[in-house]
Amino acid sequence: QVQLVESGGGLVQPGGSLRLSCAASRISYINFSKNTGSWYRQAPGKERELVARITSSRIANYAESVKDRFTISRDNAKNMVYLKMNNLKPEDTAVYYCNVEESWGQGTQVTVSS
Repeated sequence: QVQLVESGGGLVQPGGSLRLSCAASRISYINFSKNTGSWYRQAPGKERELVARITSSRIANYAESVKDRFTISRDNAKNMVYLKMNNLKPEDTAVYYCNVEESWGQGTQVTVSS
């Protein structure tokens, strides 16, 4: 089973930026490159929601709430998926999870507050 480890979360002021990273192991880079990589988030008391995904062809899709602020990318040679988050808002506060091949990481907390 694929193992995923997220990092890069933290406390940031509104308008700030963060870059999340997701490292995948127990999967070859060839198989990793064939899979869609996704970022989800879950805020307290809310359901987990899709934030962004990037296909094997590097086609990216975003939730309406993060369009033009977040950018998903991948580095297949390193088995990595990234999420660059700009102009962060308090409503972006959540635990962010990486998903590849139906596996989940443990999540990384993002808190946007002044």
